[in-house]
Amino acid sequence: MSATQHPAADPSSTPGFGLAAWTVVLIGFLSLGLAFSTRAALGLAMPVWEQAEGWSRASVSDVAALALVVMALLAPTAGMLADSHGPRRLLTAGLVMVAAACGLVAIADSTMMLMLAFSVVGGIGFGAVATHVVATAVALMVPAERRGLATGIATAGATAGQLALVPVLSMWMTPDDWRTGFMGLGLAALAAALAALVLLPRARAMAASRAASRNGSAQPAAEPLGRRLAVLATSPVFHALFWSFVICGVTTAGAIETHLMPYAALCGFPALPSATAYGVLCAINLIGMIGAGHLGDRIDRGRLLAVIYAGRAVALVLLVFVGDTYALLLIFAVLFGLFDYSTVAPTAGLVADRLGLHRMGLAMGLLSAGHALGAALGAWAGGRIFALTGDYLGLWYGGAALSGVAVLIVLTLAAPRGRDMASRPAMA
Repeated sequence: MSATQHPAADPSSTPGFGLAAWTVVLIGFLSLGLAFSTRAALGLAMPVWEQAEGWSRASVSDVAALALVVMALLAPTAGMLADSHGPRRLLTAGLVMVAAACGLVAIADSTMMLMLAFSVVGGIGFGAVATHVVATAVALMVPAERRGLATGIATAGATAGQLALVPVLSMWMTPDDWRTGFMGLGLAALAAALAALVLLPRARAMAASRAASRNGSAQPAAEPLGRRLAVLATSPVFHALFWSFVICGVTTAGAIETHLMPYAALCGFPALPSATAYGVLCAINLIGMIGAGHLGDRIDRGRLLAVIYAGRAVALVLLVFVGDTYALLLIFAVLFGLFDYSTVAPTAGLVADRLGLHRMGLAMGLLSAGHALGAALGAWAGGRIFALTGDYLGLWYGGAALSGVAVLIVLTLAAPRGRDMASRPAMA
């Protein structure tokens, strides 16, 4: 080996990168798949509940919004726990809560019980089984050279699970069988909890990987919580990421995840074609998330995020013109799928590079809290807009306008031409 060569130049030889790292990626992928499929089931069940149980869309929208508020309240704490203890206990406990929520939804006989089951019990589970927890765990286990791609793969479980499960759930979403679908989700979540408990690395292994990732770095191994909060509160980078992520929540988990399938039903499409279109969206979303993670390792992440938000705005305008044309719904699904959750990996990369790996769990938790609050606003607004107007056009146009605002915000994060943002040192 020459004097200029070093084993760390090969990512595969980087300490902490191996079977344990890819186990985190795989379990994170599966856990997010189940959690996000359970969240999507609420939108799929909304028209069925309206018919079979007499639960209004506005009431079910309130259930979705409250769950997102609970997630927002829990997100920073979950991020700090991911920083200090790794994902094993957090994901296991979260999956158990998701399973309990599904079981309670299956026996719900009123919107009050639905709210307790899905919004409170489920909201706690969703707050623990979250993209920021998985992204933080991946960042601590995978070297910077491959962090974007690994984050993209792990967090793509959020959409891959829906691709596999939502069309299956749609067959149970009838006035007679909807409870069976939620029971099945609960059993799957329990199985995933067991896998997380057995297969994920313990806190000590995560700590060793963290130490290895800091080898030769000027970043401190520990920093008081007050100092971390003060740095984030005064960072223009954090504020740009936070407010753009709030808009991301409004336009994805709030508007589309909660109201797309009810909108498709309003357009006259039956449950299975509607779920199929949502499955197409999820399939393309899977490609978009992994592709964005890969691109984020190679090009400026600020400009990449601007392209994503601009594409999302165009897709939301297209949704206005779907009417009774199923082909347009499918075209929307493809276009929006490319730009749906593809913000996660570039955002996580910017946090690690610009704010510091040692602050990542807390920072991503706060960003996820903003995302969840935005999603709660989108879910609530969709229900109120429908109640007032009988359609969702105001929601789609409003989401497109907000996405345009996000483009302007994230462009402030773009590096000067010819300069790679990823090469900038994280702030101390």
